[in-house]
Amino acid sequence: MTASLERVQERLAALGGGHRVVELDASARTAVDAARALGCRVDQIVKSLVFRGRRTDRAILVTASGANRVNEERVAELVDEPVEKADAAFVRARTGFAIGGVAPVGSTGPLTTVIDEDLLQWHEIWAAAGHPKTVFRLSPADLVQMTGGRVARVRA
Repeated sequence: MTASLERVQERLAALGGGHRVVELDASARTAVDAARALGCRVDQIVKSLVFRGRRTDRAILVTASGANRVNEERVAELVDEPVEKADAAFVRARTGFAIGGVAPVGSTGPLTTVIDEDLLQWHEIWAAAGHPKTVFRLSPADLVQMTGGRVARVRA
């Protein structure tokens, strides 16, 4: 078990709610891959994207519906500073996760979190659990509670 997966499992246990990490046979590195492996819609996959605040250098996590392209200008407005997509080194340094396995919980550092309003239409959604082959099921309300994120329109 990887340290990042362990962190996610520990955080989920601490939060309560009975969320379980599921290990998939196939990669869930992309939203399309995850949906295919789970037999759900791409819209139900939580795509966790990390951006870097250009002024403050803070890590900003955008949890978007897997079917949506994120509008960086909109994210910049929401966090009140210009943003750019973070590179792999920044993502790992600030979250403890590799790209393709970034979970919305269990980060090693503080994150400003924005949640795509389009995720709220589903009863259940699926998020990465710290490794490209692991996910966990949750509700949109769980996502908001777990992350303390701000719900907003982020799609392009």
